[in-house]
Amino acid sequence: MRRFPNPWIAVPSLLMGLLAAGLGWVVTDVSCRQPDPDGLVTPCLGWAAFFAVVCFLLVTIGVALLLVLVFRSLAEWRERQ
Repeated sequence: MRRFPNPWIAVPSLLMGLLAAGLGWVVTDVSCRQPDPDGLVTPCLGWAAFFAVVCFLLVTIGVALLLVLVFRSLAEWRERQ
């Protein structure tokens, strides 16, 4: 029997990935700001975007993997009962 993809795995994974991307962006942007001689602050948009993408990918894949394993173990447990 073929099983269809479970949306309860994709939705929380993507939400957690977006949260991690936002946090990665903010932490990187705040930590690498450079003051100019004019008194303005220059943000590090390139590094912030890079770390936001890396955080998104790592957290999304990690949460999805964890949820797949949890749902599989619950399905096996239900089969045995």
